[in-house]
Amino acid sequence: MKNHTVFFKSGVFIEDTATIVGPKEAEGPLGKYFDKSVNDDLLGQKSHEKAEIRLHISAIRYLLNKTGHKDGDVDLCISGDLLDEIVGASLTMREFDIPFMGVYNACATFAESLILASSLIDGGSFDRIICSTSSHFCTAERQYRYPLELGNQRTPLSQWTATGVGATMLNRVKGKIRIDCATIGRVVDYGVRDANDMGACMAPAARETLLAHFEGSSRDVDYYDMILTGDLGEAGSGLLRLLMEEKGVRLGEKYRDCGVLLFNRAAQDVGQGGSGAACSSSVFNSYVYKKMMCGELKRVLLIPTGALCSKTSTLQGETVPGIAHAVSFTV
Repeated sequence: MKNHTVFFKSGVFIEDTATIVGPKEAEGPLGKYFDKSVNDDLLGQKSHEKAEIRLHISAIRYLLNKTGHKDGDVDLCISGDLLDEIVGASLTMREFDIPFMGVYNACATFAESLILASSLIDGGSFDRIICSTSSHFCTAERQYRYPLELGNQRTPLSQWTATGVGATMLNRVKGKIRIDCATIGRVVDYGVRDANDMGACMAPAARETLLAHFEGSSRDVDYYDMILTGDLGEAGSGLLRLLMEEKGVRLGEKYRDCGVLLFNRAAQDVGQGGSGAACSSSVFNSYVYKKMMCGELKRVLLIPTGALCSKTSTLQGETVPGIAHAVSFTV
């Protein structure tokens, strides 16, 4: 298969970021790194879907305020979520006078938005683009599993969908953090049918994309200060390590996972860790971004991972393939 690693030669830089998370995320190990948090994940709305939209609106507005920009200063917003027809992002953008492209790659959506935005900026068509993704524990449970009102017991391999939003403003003006290249992944299906075991669904895709990135960029594990998957969780992260070792690659201490970082598994009862479209975007745009800005991290490879399924496909007995894209950030 042809390697799909693209280098952005003209210069694509992060202007600023914004994160807003729910109460459980704020109580986790990364709580101090988020810009804002909410005490009530319903936000006074009539439904959790409306609450997720409200979070998304607030995050984009906060990012605009942080950077001192108005709607007209932004050329495009590339956003997504986990709801049917990405209705969360779509209804969010009716509040802004900004052109909009909706994207979906499950929990890998954040990487997809970054790659599209970087390509458009690098090609000279756009100057400033916002990339954002949202997710909400309660909306994801209703969407993919069961409404919380049923009180279904969670499986040992299940993960906890992150409630929050992560937004990144990219532009062509030279800044401290640059997106220098990215590797576009393909759909990988290892025949997993348990939609609750997302780590097993996504780890093979993460391995394929990581190996493709190393080949296409002529880099290896030692090149990066951190290699960060999106939401494989504890079990999925361990599986990725084993899969990489089969190919002779040891990830070592440089490898981390956003879903593992986001929560304290022992104290917060989140199963294997975090997941969701906002898992990678909220962790990167807070914890990782601030570590890069202070110089603690200089080269980071972010690999958001997605399990490609719907309630319908699961009920019809389809397997759950995975997808992963890699985005390289340098200081």
